[in-house]
Amino acid sequence: MVAQPVRIKGVDPTVADRGPTALRIAVGGQLRRLREAAGITRDDAGEHIRSSHAKISRLELGRHGFKDRDVRDLLTLYGVTDSDQREMFLELARKANEPGWWHRYNDLLPHWFETYIGLEGAAHTIRTFEGQLVPGLLQTEDYTRAVVAVRHKSPDSVRRVELRRKRQEILDRPAPPKLWAVLDEAVLHRPIGSIAVLRAQIEHLTRMTDRPNVTIQVLPYRTGGHPAAGSSFTMLRFAERELPDIVYMEQLASAIYLDRRDEVGRYHEVMDQLAVQAAPPAETNSLLHEAAAAL
Repeated sequence: MVAQPVRIKGVDPTVADRGPTALRIAVGGQLRRLREAAGITRDDAGEHIRSSHAKISRLELGRHGFKDRDVRDLLTLYGVTDSDQREMFLELARKANEPGWWHRYNDLLPHWFETYIGLEGAAHTIRTFEGQLVPGLLQTEDYTRAVVAVRHKSPDSVRRVELRRKRQEILDRPAPPKLWAVLDEAVLHRPIGSIAVLRAQIEHLTRMTDRPNVTIQVLPYRTGGHPAAGSSFTMLRFAERELPDIVYMEQLASAIYLDRRDEVGRYHEVMDQLAVQAAPPAETNSLLHEAAAAL
């Protein structure tokens, strides 16, 4: 009996719009599904490409670039023999290896933040708690400029502001991520730049709440203590089910990425509690208008 050629399910065309990190994740997921359908272990697949199960795991999670030779060998091992199918898959893998748009800013970016930008662009849902500043995806240009002036005493401020603006473009994509931000009320009273800059920033937040993919809540002073006191963090969730959620916490000279289920689960609990303690979106809108009017 002649074995039937294995067909590769096409990648959702909107994935490429999310950037090379998203495409790498999608291609890695396809490799995982092909391996599992063929009944092949990661150990055997790793040995077939002269490597290890750890490399196969990184490839399947989209955390490693693709070499043509490795992909060709894996497709052969998994029974994908149709030349058109193989070439289509190889082309996707090559595109996934292309530098992201942020590559031209790599002289400004620490390596740990380059990783975050790629993951942010690949995320399906972004949930963030901020206790000090307006989250980057929601900042006005003037507010960003003021933040950059405080953090970076260098002639690169124009490009840093431009980089922040480019990141915000993910909210304007045809299939944008869902952004859910909880802000401590202190954020509305900290005059970054000037009172006028802060007022314009708060007015911008009220406009952003009109977007169907954006939810903003303010955590009022009257709620008292809360489980995230003294910290800020962001949670990224991906459309690809095999990928774990990631918690990102930025520090002065580094960042922490968490993806262990128990650690991420704790942050899920905290974020859910913050959302309950914070003013609901409708009330938040009133708080934003009041804060802007009081400045």
